[in-house]
Amino acid sequence: MRYACLRCGYVYDPKKGDPKNGVKEGTPGCELPQEWVCPGCKSSQDDFATMEEED
Repeated sequence: MRYACLRCGYVYDPKKGDPKNGVKEGTPGCELPQEWVCPGCKSSQDDFATMEEED
């Protein structure tokens, strides 16, 4: 499941992770470190919503 920032539209994809910010590939959204913020706008994880997977 992917997660979209409601403020800037950044999409967190667990398959890719966020290596620039210390999040390894395969890290699910529910296991992101508490201090992780949106790399696009620095919003908290509270500003993210789950996205439907596309076929």
